[in-house]
Amino acid sequence: MSSATPLLRVERAGVRYVLRGGGFFAPPRTLDALTDVSIAIPEGGRLGVVGESGSGKSTLARVVLGLVRANSGRVLWEGHVVDYDDAGTMRALRRGMQVVFQDPFGSLDPRMTAGQAVGEALQALAGPVPSVAAQDRIRAALSEVGLGAAFANRYPHELSGGQCQRVAIARATVARPRLLVCDEAVSALDVSVQAQIVNLLHELSERHQMSLLFISHNLAVVRHLCEDVAVLCQGRVVEQGSRDAIFGSPQAQYTRDLLAAVPEPDPALQRARIAAARVRA
Repeated sequence: MSSATPLLRVERAGVRYVLRGGGFFAPPRTLDALTDVSIAIPEGGRLGVVGESGSGKSTLARVVLGLVRANSGRVLWEGHVVDYDDAGTMRALRRGMQVVFQDPFGSLDPRMTAGQAVGEALQALAGPVPSVAAQDRIRAALSEVGLGAAFANRYPHELSGGQCQRVAIARATVARPRLLVCDEAVSALDVSVQAQIVNLLHELSERHQMSLLFISHNLAVVRHLCEDVAVLCQGRVVEQGSRDAIFGSPQAQYTRDLLAAVPEPDPALQRARIAAARVRA
């Protein structure tokens, strides 16, 4: 892959849902969840996608993962168009791309221990691994996310939300994916735990040159973690660029409104920000 070729590129993706209801003889209604959305993530890059609820962020993540089929546009992996109907392509893509979902409890099988959950992912993604080597890799994956060997024998109901999310991250990264898709991966956690998980994701990305597609409505988290930002509004990208450009000099009014909605603990800075927003308006 050329250094100029992004690891992942989404080109002009569109998703239209057909909605039920409206009466027996009424024509079907449609909802455009995404319209002409394009993003790119380089090898080792971290892209944050932000926007309010219903802006299309999670739909974009599901298009990338192949969980939702786009009505238009295409997804490219290492410069090649992804054929989501080809079983061989999907097996390779699953090894290179993994996901961490929002609900730390719902994403884990309650009948499996943490070690079993990570081990199942290892065998599925890396192929048959000898038992001793597999146990070593499971312990290493749990240790890397801050969980000791004893956690391998614990079930999800014996873990806190933050610990469950660490298990989910270990499961997603045990086979060393090149891209990790995080769909609101910290929004269900306490603020202090959010910071720990975000720092963990940053460390894993740096250590393994793992790219991140980080979906979030939390601008502070995105600003800390991501190098580039795309802003979605009603299914469209209204602005994208570097973290410094988006947070330092936003061009779209919607982006400025999102930033203005973030509480500023310093009253003087808050007043200055409101005054600056009025001048721009």
